[in-house]
Amino acid sequence: MKTLEINTALQINKSAEEVFEALVNPEHMKHYFISESSGRMEEGAHLDWKFPEFKEVFQIKVKQVIQNELVSYEWQSTETEILIVTFKLEPLENDSTILRINEGKMENNEQGIIWLGRNTEGWSNFSACLKAYLEFGINLRKGGFDFMGNI
Repeated sequence: MKTLEINTALQINKSAEEVFEALVNPEHMKHYFISESSGRMEEGAHLDWKFPEFKEVFQIKVKQVIQNELVSYEWQSTETEILIVTFKLEPLENDSTILRINEGKMENNEQGIIWLGRNTEGWSNFSACLKAYLEFGINLRKGGFDFMGNI
């Protein structure tokens, strides 16, 4: 395998419309992911994201948005790599949604393996935090990374 790619999925017991809105609306996002955004996730938008545990601002370039189906954006995933993240929504008959997340690709080398471990953990945490927020109104992220000391 020459390249590495992250793929993760989780079923969320909310409609695709509700999951989509939580993914694109910064007023929702601050309850499970970021602390600030310069705007809504809309195709072509260039956004600045702030996370509560990091001093730096992350720049996002929204590539594609399909209402209630897909959101993709570019971001600086490592010091040297700009990668694409894609959220795909698959509605189910019971009014729940499978959220599939893809990020990639990186070379299969030491830097790529470190990225794969760190970001796979991150996207799994993201999915769990989104699920907890939408289904139960809980912000799992709050205080979860305080040990990082605002690096």
